Amino acid sequence: MDSLARIAEQRIQEAMQTQSFTTSKWKNKPLPLEDDSHIPSDLRMAYKILKNSGYIPPEIEEKKEVQRLEELIIATEDEHERLRQMRKLNVLLMKIDAKRKTPSNISQQDDYYRKVVERISLHAKKKD
Repeated sequence: MDSLARIAEQRIQEAMQTQSFTTSKWKNKPLPLEDDSHIPSDLRMAYKILKNSGYIPPEIEEKKEVQRLEELIIATEDEHERLRQMRKLNVLLMKIDAKRKTPSNISQQDDYYRKVVERISLHAKKKD
């Protein structure tokens, strides 16, 4: 037995003796299931390992950044700052579109995007 295995075994024995293993949290309860039906079956294990390691796909990171910028635009009261954040959002959407084979819906629907911007601006003005 190598030294790493011995150290691990010693620590496990110590934890068992001091009863520092807490099982009451999951005792008699089912483990939470994750919905991974959208992931191809041959990639599920790799995605799970990456997720458990703290890595997320770049598409998800970009989606979170878009959502963060949208929330920031809504919360910002300064018109100049809001315009700056809207430009950042526009650049991010253009980068996302450049990576895709088909562009995202929001940049294709300029009329819809304009209405969203107007609504955000009107919502911010009502707060004042």
